[in-house]
Amino acid sequence: MSPAKPRGFFKTAMRAHPKQRQLSAAQSKAIDLRAQRRFGMPVLLLMENAGSAVAKEAVAYLKDKKAGIAVFCGKGNNGGDGFCAARHLLAAGIRPQVFLAGKAREVKNEEARLNLRILLKLGCPVVEVNEKNFALLRRRLKMCACVIDALLGVGLTGAAGGIYKTLIETINASGAFVIAVDIPSGLDATTGRAPGACVRADKTVTFVARKRGMSLRSGPALCGKVIVAKLGIDL
Repeated sequence: MSPAKPRGFFKTAMRAHPKQRQLSAAQSKAIDLRAQRRFGMPVLLLMENAGSAVAKEAVAYLKDKKAGIAVFCGKGNNGGDGFCAARHLLAAGIRPQVFLAGKAREVKNEEARLNLRILLKLGCPVVEVNEKNFALLRRRLKMCACVIDALLGVGLTGAAGGIYKTLIETINASGAFVIAVDIPSGLDATTGRAPGACVRADKTVTFVARKRGMSLRSGPALCGKVIVAKLGIDL
């Protein structure tokens, strides 16, 4: 990307008043890159700040530390935010149920993998979800008052399929209070379309600024209350 393009790109993204800023999926990703390249903020630090912000909202909702909470994690950086949030819940005296959409070895992003490894070393079990253990998942979910959705982020294009579709439907059927990480899984962050299964969140903790899709089409109904959390720097 040439130096000239990002400047115009960020002017477009950040021109509005902070409370009115809305980013497309591409702008959101570009801002993450800007934080890394211009300000030297590593992905690991951005993930740490994101996970901490999500855990803070979950703790505020639960109040009772003995109340059950489930964290559903995908295999990308959105899942990494979820692993990080689960660690912060542990630090707050809350023991979460953590479910991974697939196998641990399929988590390829270095920062997400590191947060998963730390969580496991802290003694927090992570259930690798497959067709054979869905009955176990549903039983455990019945004991949870809150669910954190960290399955799919702003990079999603098209409908969620496979195990993600099944997990989204399971979350929606749980009756628990749902907190989405950055964007409800299944919602297009730019257009507000939900072409397939999509998490119905009671609250969405998004980062830097609202995503454009949160105000369009299905976005308002699926996002619930939107909280904008900073990632440690004002971009």
